[in-house]
Amino acid sequence: MLAYTVRRLLMLIPVLFGMTLIVFFMIRAIPGDPAQVILGQQATEEAIKSLTKQLGLDQPWYLQYVDYIKNLFTGDLGTSLRTSSDISGEIWPYLAATLELSLVAMIIAIFIGVNAGIISAWFQNSWFDYTAMVLALIGVSMPVFWLGLMEQWAFSLELGWLPSTGRENVRNPVEAITHLYLIDTLIQGRMDQFVEVIKHLILPGIALGTIPMAIIARMTRSSMLEVMRSDFVRTARAKGTKMLWVVYKHSLKNAFIPVLTVIGLQMGLLLGGAILTETIFGWPGIGRYIYDAINFRDYPVIQSGILIVAVIFVFINLIVDLLYAAIDPRIKYN
Repeated sequence: MLAYTVRRLLMLIPVLFGMTLIVFFMIRAIPGDPAQVILGQQATEEAIKSLTKQLGLDQPWYLQYVDYIKNLFTGDLGTSLRTSSDISGEIWPYLAATLELSLVAMIIAIFIGVNAGIISAWFQNSWFDYTAMVLALIGVSMPVFWLGLMEQWAFSLELGWLPSTGRENVRNPVEAITHLYLIDTLIQGRMDQFVEVIKHLILPGIALGTIPMAIIARMTRSSMLEVMRSDFVRTARAKGTKMLWVVYKHSLKNAFIPVLTVIGLQMGLLLGGAILTETIFGWPGIGRYIYDAINFRDYPVIQSGILIVAVIFVFINLIVDLLYAAIDPRIKYN
């Protein structure tokens, strides 16, 4: 296991190197001059040239890339062109907001999706099975922005149950320690703020988790149906083992490998694809941070933001691969 883990970690180096190269060239293909955007349309040609030289954008592309890689090896993500702040210091609050939202969305998706898939397989061709699979098909097809707007209209404007935007009650702000507000409020013993943070997470969490929930439900049903037709399941049922025990103890464990793969992929996609949800609900996450940087032609922020998301994505895939052996003892990494 240790040797396999080390090999996988070494394999990440060319992947991440390739990612830096792709991102570096892609963002420089974005139309517009960063110096022009920073100074405005009324800026003189001399001022634009001076700022371009100051930012190092007048150098050949290969020198810019070499400087970027050198800074990465020293842990320096660069300086934002928009805020003139060190990216390493200012990016964590945005990343923490997206991590918290994505984790809540994935917890909702796993809990509902896995159980819906199990019950659908258990009662195959029942009214619950047909209803759950139709809802799953709708969930996969439903645009996130439309669902988010409908949630705001129904639960915020009409019923007034939940807040429509933001991450906290602005009249009772959370004192940030880790910038993961659920943890920060618990550390400080502020249960009133903890409840407020939960309320702000519900609507964007459901909107973001709907598509993964539907995919997980369909995958769980498919895997469970295959396993529940196996000989060991029929043997367990013939011995008089309770159906609930057969399903959750024996069948689910053997059916969970493909489901775990889907969960890992969806978690990575949530981190990179939360921008629509964050925009609709005014969530100050990494997606909004990168989107604003793209509008401002803030090259260092775009490069660093995408690279961090890519690193998290590949590490999630590594963790999923290692969990295979923990779930299924037949899998050995030699």
